[in-house]
Amino acid sequence: MVEKFVGTWKMISSDNFDDYMKAIGVGFATRQVGNRTKPNLVVSVDDQGFVCLKSQSTFKTTEIKFKLNEPFEETTADDRKTKTVVTLENGKLVQKQSWDGKETHIEREIEDGKLVAKCIMGDVIAVRTYVMEA
Repeated sequence: MVEKFVGTWKMISSDNFDDYMKAIGVGFATRQVGNRTKPNLVVSVDDQGFVCLKSQSTFKTTEIKFKLNEPFEETTADDRKTKTVVTLENGKLVQKQSWDGKETHIEREIEDGKLVAKCIMGDVIAVRTYVMEA
């Protein structure tokens, strides 16, 4: 059920994100900005079943639109060109990105009314937590 993710989510914490960005190959300058940015995440679903994930911050706004289980090309906030597929597994929204022989995935789930995003690259895990904006 993607519907439970729908809404505007405000980031309240970000743990280990610098290590995660390092692990996926993000340069120092971009990491500095990434670490200071607390984006809002806006999740919506249209009547054709397309899911839209929009990350909005003063620094940059990125948006992806996709259908579950259908691969698509994504340009990430740090300008990687990835082949991405998003699936729903055990109530989690799982986004898998592959590029240059590497793969990372982001698992988003709702826990105690919060949206928790786990960014996973090998054994490096960053956890970013969001609350629904009132």
